[in-house]
Amino acid sequence: MKLAIVGCTGLVGSVVLKVLDELSVKISDLTLVASPKSKGKKIEFRNKYLNIISIEEAVKKKPDIVIFSAGSSVSEKWVPKFSAVGSKVIDNSSFWRMKKNIPLVIPEVNGDNIKKSTNIIANPNCSTIQLAVALNEIHRKFGLKRLVISTYQSVTGTGAAAVAQMNNERKGLKSERIYPHPIDQNCFPHGGDFLENGYTSEEMKLVDETQKIFNDNNIKITATVVRIPVIGGHSESVNIETNSSFEIADIIECLKNTEGVVVQNNSETFDYPMPLTAQNKNDVFVGRIRKDNTVKNGFNLWIVSDNLRKGAATNAVQIANYITENNLL
Repeated sequence: MKLAIVGCTGLVGSVVLKVLDELSVKISDLTLVASPKSKGKKIEFRNKYLNIISIEEAVKKKPDIVIFSAGSSVSEKWVPKFSAVGSKVIDNSSFWRMKKNIPLVIPEVNGDNIKKSTNIIANPNCSTIQLAVALNEIHRKFGLKRLVISTYQSVTGTGAAAVAQMNNERKGLKSERIYPHPIDQNCFPHGGDFLENGYTSEEMKLVDETQKIFNDNNIKITATVVRIPVIGGHSESVNIETNSSFEIADIIECLKNTEGVVVQNNSETFDYPMPLTAQNKNDVFVGRIRKDNTVKNGFNLWIVSDNLRKGAATNAVQIANYITENNLL
């Protein structure tokens, strides 16, 4: 596979390189692309130093697959150019996610939406990925009726500048403020931009993307996004109502049999998912599994995953693997 990574020096791009190596992905030619200020710099990968080149040069190389982690404006301009030369593009930005006829893919959930004719594949929002992975088999078996979601999101989801703001505040240093408020020793119910409906763009991603991935607009979803001062991953408290009745043991068994999910649900040993223990891992961790006795067919989950891994880089690499393993190039 001839592979290109656009945005290779960013938080997600650098993790893409780590995941490619850890999963021993077969690459015949690797092209690294970053902003013009990084052109000519070298990055080590598998004991070789590779030059960062311009995006114009990368298009001319006609890679088989391109992973984009460079933001919506770059994706809007350059993804079609790679597609035009025959590359399959996996895009981490939000630009293509809700476009008609562009598949929004989590391989273990809806990988079959990728066809040989598909040239652009959207990588879902980080919070949506861990939610959909955890609920996939439950939805198939019992049907999702309504979700009430509260997320507690890592500063890494905003980017390196947000991590720097938190670390500098922790040290008592002055720095550029990415958020409207201090983030160290604080949290605020604000992710993305505020919309006319009172929700934020991050909250609406959970609604719209989940319905698109499950191909089911009948699922009722409401969400609140909270930014918290951690770096290990995103956490979600999710209240779920299903169409069919269940025993809580059925839900636990369903989760244990869900690809990509690790169940941590032992209160006696205080074993439950946390960002600290999910960091640098590719799985989605689920715990605090309990029935909600206030509604019919209701239960609660606590879902945690490293947003830079399964929430972005790992899922993108898994999409690339899915394409090659299923002869879709």
